Amino acid sequence: MLTSIAQLEEIYGKPHERSLWKEIDHLNQDYQAFINASPFAVLASCGPEGMDCSPKGDRPGFVQILDQRTLAIPDRPGNNRIDTLRNLIKDARISLLFIVPGIDETLRVNGRAEISAEPAMLEKFAVDGKLPRTVIVVRIEAAYFHCSKALVRSKLWDPAQQAERASFPSPGAMLKRLSQAGFDAETYDRELPARVQASLY
Repeated sequence: MLTSIAQLEEIYGKPHERSLWKEIDHLNQDYQAFINASPFAVLASCGPEGMDCSPKGDRPGFVQILDQRTLAIPDRPGNNRIDTLRNLIKDARISLLFIVPGIDETLRVNGRAEISAEPAMLEKFAVDGKLPRTVIVVRIEAAYFHCSKALVRSKLWDPAQQAERASFPSPGAMLKRLSQAGFDAETYDRELPARVQASLY
């Protein structure tokens, strides 16, 4: 097993020069355009109880750019575990990976976060009169766009690679196998689409 940076560098060598100068401490025009077009991001955090990696999604531009060094992310209704928010209270470090459908490059943003419940901030994210409970405000420390290789290798946007729903375990089936008591998977799956739509915001 490798146990030192020197061992890693012996295998990988030095990073390409361009991979160093595409990391900046703010959002330039190109990086802002990427975030404005993104309807989906993965948010990573860490805390005393462990790490968390959560999907965040909404209409393109749902993550608002307050200025070149600040982002704001609404926390929409979910399962109320609030793993990410618990982590951020204890450890402000945060990392985001922005994805744009059909585009093979991704954008990574690292920084430190605060959680806001100020009415004026919540109002910025109102949808049909419904407010998020909180907003995650990110102070950017580094922004970096990743090349396309991972998404090209995975063929992520190739329709032929999309799984058929019938060939994949349903949410109800997975919950039934995880539950210690009886669980009505059929009813859960039947009612799920309407329940999701009713609780998006």
